[in-house]
Amino acid sequence: MDETDILSRIHALVDEEHRLRESSEHTEETRARMSKVETDLDQCWDLLRQRRAKRQYDENPDEAEVRSERTVENYLQ
Repeated sequence: MDETDILSRIHALVDEEHRLRESSEHTEETRARMSKVETDLDQCWDLLRQRRAKRQYDENPDEAEVRSERTVENYLQ
């Protein structure tokens, strides 16, 4: 997955997140999907940052890997 693909995925997830939040009905299923979308977004942003860092330091950006949900969700903000 290259940066264009990652950014497209991020935009799609953001659009979905907005639709879910604007919904008048927040069921358990909707809340679970919002949580999954937020985690997927965190993973995409992390992958994008990894790729950019590798490129900056003359490493192969294709060696960047998606980190686990647990890893990206436990980063300090």
